[in-house]
Amino acid sequence: MNVVVFDLETTGLSPERDGIVEIGAVRIVGGRIEEQLRYETLVKPTNAFGDPMLIPWHAQRVHGISNEMVRHAPTISEILPEFLEFVGADAVVAHNIGFDGSFMRVNAKRLGLNWSPAAELCTVQLSRRAFPKERAHNLTVLAERLGLEFAPGGRHRSFGDVQVTAQAYLRLMERLGLGV
Repeated sequence: MNVVVFDLETTGLSPERDGIVEIGAVRIVGGRIEEQLRYETLVKPTNAFGDPMLIPWHAQRVHGISNEMVRHAPTISEILPEFLEFVGADAVVAHNIGFDGSFMRVNAKRLGLNWSPAAELCTVQLSRRAFPKERAHNLTVLAERLGLEFAPGGRHRSFGDVQVTAQAYLRLMERLGLGV
């Protein structure tokens, strides 16, 4: 099964009130990460009415994306149709799919689009199954547990997180004896 591993950076935690500031994705084909089949863009965040919004300082502290960085970036209304085409009918994978998937569903609905991947798979849930005695399953801990490293400056940036999530997904599926 081909999958698209994706990650979002946002202005906050609420898909109804906050905006997307970055999307990163990579496709896994036949159990191999295809780095050339990637999607990566900054996004100028907008509110529910499509009006531009600022990135709060607390969000900037997490991902390092500033208002200046997204000043000339396209908005989600420009990006989302293109990203949905990139995903196509494949399944999607994210670390905490509930978070990223909710932002995709809310934004797609708001724009009259359809977020309907073949399946939504979660590396947090896979980690809980693979390591049931462990309490922490955040991406940093999971990467350490699996011997994976983030590229310099890659943690909490969409594509950096996607690269590690994709590797973690493959290793977790192998560990759980699930075919990819």
